[in-house]
Amino acid sequence: MRLVSATIYALHIPFTEAFKHSAKEQTFCDSVIVRVQDEAGTAGFGEGVPRPYVTGETADTMIEHLARDLWPAVVDRELPVLGDEADLEALDACIPQKEIPGVLSDNASRAALELALLDCTLHRYNLSAAQILRPRRQKVIYSGVITAGSLETTRQHVRQMKLVGLKHIKVKVGMEDDVARLKAIREALGTDISIRIDANGAWTLDQAITMLNALVPFNIAAVEQPLARGPVADFKRLKQATPIPLMADESLVTLADAEELITQQAVDYFNIRVSKCGGLARSLAIARRAAHAGIRVQVGSQVGETAILSAAGRHLAAALEEVAFVEGSYGSLLLTEDISTDGVRFGHRGEALILTGPGLGIRVLEDRLRKYARKIVELS
Repeated sequence: MRLVSATIYALHIPFTEAFKHSAKEQTFCDSVIVRVQDEAGTAGFGEGVPRPYVTGETADTMIEHLARDLWPAVVDRELPVLGDEADLEALDACIPQKEIPGVLSDNASRAALELALLDCTLHRYNLSAAQILRPRRQKVIYSGVITAGSLETTRQHVRQMKLVGLKHIKVKVGMEDDVARLKAIREALGTDISIRIDANGAWTLDQAITMLNALVPFNIAAVEQPLARGPVADFKRLKQATPIPLMADESLVTLADAEELITQQAVDYFNIRVSKCGGLARSLAIARRAAHAGIRVQVGSQVGETAILSAAGRHLAAALEEVAFVEGSYGSLLLTEDISTDGVRFGHRGEALILTGPGLGIRVLEDRLRKYARKIVELS
């Protein structure tokens, strides 16, 4: 099969409520969706989420990079036939490695195109991603996230998550009232529910040492990205100064980042996000390297991602031999309207079944893409 055309959609889907953390407050989905089509008319969809403070990409730089550099390298090219997980590397190799000046990585752009190629190829041969990424479990257990906000808003979110029966909760921190909020959350949740925190790089090394030692009494399972992306040696020093396990997120974008974190023995967890890490093939490579080094993995998500990335994350989480925490699949809990009516949203106790339909396992509604697109670019 060979690809003949593509369409890029830059979305603007409002959230049901604002999502706030120390680095940003977000009120809408800003995903970039890539639709590809082959000579037989088979379509496939992929998604990447621009985060200037993570990979350096914006929606506009993604669109320009996809149109100028990545799409011309795959159009009219024969794509590899997919039979197993190893073939994902061949699919990834079809996409050229090109840098964007002033940008850390083009991983969100790569993820959008890789997932579109994968989805299209699987649909062409009536295969499911679950036949390529063989699931090791029949359901995935998702975490809840409590955003930064007032104590009253926090208590409301805690009540909602207890009603849903979630067993793992992440709390956004990096604010002045972190200790009071964590104390209230732990008292409300009791001791049976796992709590981890995410600072989004808000603290200096000295601040992180002080804050984390103050939070020790609340039995924190892990702290995600306590320091801004920078010298890995700072993470190693922090690890030696606090008993709370450390998780890398913004400091883990590429396989080279993973290798340095492993070599320095700087963290206990990797947060692997499909868009941030460049697609499924590269996410798997990082996860395999982590497992070999004894580092545990969280399959994370980009805030506001649509059903496409939610499905990709579901397949990744189901396929890994061991996964500590899983995030995402909020669907209409966060988006006023998702781009698929298929049930990617997690249910009671955070449980969600694996997806077994053709392609990534969801049907994308193109009328919704057009409805929420702030920009559409046609490529051939």
